[in-house]
Amino acid sequence: MLYDTIRYVVRNDIAIVTLNRPDVMNAMNTQMRAEITDAIPRAAREARVMVLTGKGKAFCSGQDLGDRANVGNIDLERTLRDEYTPMLQAIYDSRVPTIAAVNGAAAGAGANLALACDVVIATERAVFLQAFARIGLMPDAGGTYWMPRQMGFSKAMGASLFAEPITARQADDWGMIWEAVADDDFAERWWARALHLAKGPTEAYARIKQALRGGYDNTLEEQLELEAQLQGECGQSRDFKEGVVAFLEKRPARFEGR
Repeated sequence: MLYDTIRYVVRNDIAIVTLNRPDVMNAMNTQMRAEITDAIPRAAREARVMVLTGKGKAFCSGQDLGDRANVGNIDLERTLRDEYTPMLQAIYDSRVPTIAAVNGAAAGAGANLALACDVVIATERAVFLQAFARIGLMPDAGGTYWMPRQMGFSKAMGASLFAEPITARQADDWGMIWEAVADDDFAERWWARALHLAKGPTEAYARIKQALRGGYDNTLEEQLELEAQLQGECGQSRDFKEGVVAFLEKRPARFEGR
């Protein structure tokens, strides 16, 4: 697929997917969602970590409400099922770590697109806004799934009902994101984080994701069994053997990954 609404580049085993509609604050239309859905599994094939970010002053302002001629005819149920679900599922299913480098405002579905990634790093000027109630809607694009898990039920409820901006610092304090970074340090920080993961044991990372997600629904017995199974798989990998040898030799490990 040729991309018009996003940019895709791989550097140092890092796939960078940049939302590229800065004139509308990177609002998502049908084409952008299709291109993101295509790019995410491609990144897992071609790189060892994926970074999702935005061009310009915003990360993503959510659904492009100007994408349809008549707002009253938008079939939101179909759009969510046919366009958003495959995109968000692709991020969730990615076997490589995914980072949202939130370079500015993340509103509506744009906020929840960021929260779908494994790690969210935001510049201090960024804000997260569950804007749905402002236009008579409820949070979607996975927001009702991610928010209670990442920021707690009461904060998620307030964010949804009041539809007030959450600063990057607030999001950091609440556990909604991994970290808020000073504007001047933002690009360097997310690149360093991505480079760290790109040099790491990607198969172990995939199992970390699987185990942590399983913990939401499993009993303790089930989770301990899952840990045993996945750790057994990790223990058979060349990366584990390399990690032990590197530890004993007091040198950095050189992980092969996938």
